[in-house]
Amino acid sequence: MIIGIATSVGVLALLALTAGGLLAWLNHRWPRNTSAEIDAVDALLPQTQCAQCGYPGCRPYAQALVNDAAPITLCPPGGEALVQQLSEHLGRSADEALADAPARIALIDEARCIGCLLCIQACPVDAIVGARGYMHTVLVDECTGCELCLPPCPVDCIDLLAAAVSSKP
Repeated sequence: MIIGIATSVGVLALLALTAGGLLAWLNHRWPRNTSAEIDAVDALLPQTQCAQCGYPGCRPYAQALVNDAAPITLCPPGGEALVQQLSEHLGRSADEALADAPARIALIDEARCIGCLLCIQACPVDAIVGARGYMHTVLVDECTGCELCLPPCPVDCIDLLAAAVSSKP
């Protein structure tokens, strides 16, 4: 009886090892096509090429995401909406990722704003409105806190604040 059980366990172990070896060989022989997956993830990204994620552009970040080498929260211009999309597409948990990413929004000190339009041109999500020579303001619900509007401002009138004033979901 014990010999029969030991033989059965041995045969099952041998079958599992054989199947595992076969799968490893098939994966090496015909690796999965990640190019299409990288294209799909890259299409979700905002294409600002800002490098705030730590990668030189959106495509390298998409590659890292597909290879599970980067967290889904590294893209400030994409905001929470992108984290949700990446979570669904890649099958990762967005709840944990969003808990780690503090939400921030830009705020323009309108008294110091000179209406130069540089921040408007830099904003990848069109969250800043205004006209040349007039003060600008930030649409709080649209701002992702990406910081791309900060460097071009010649009078340093933009600050990033906690998004508690935002009505984002």
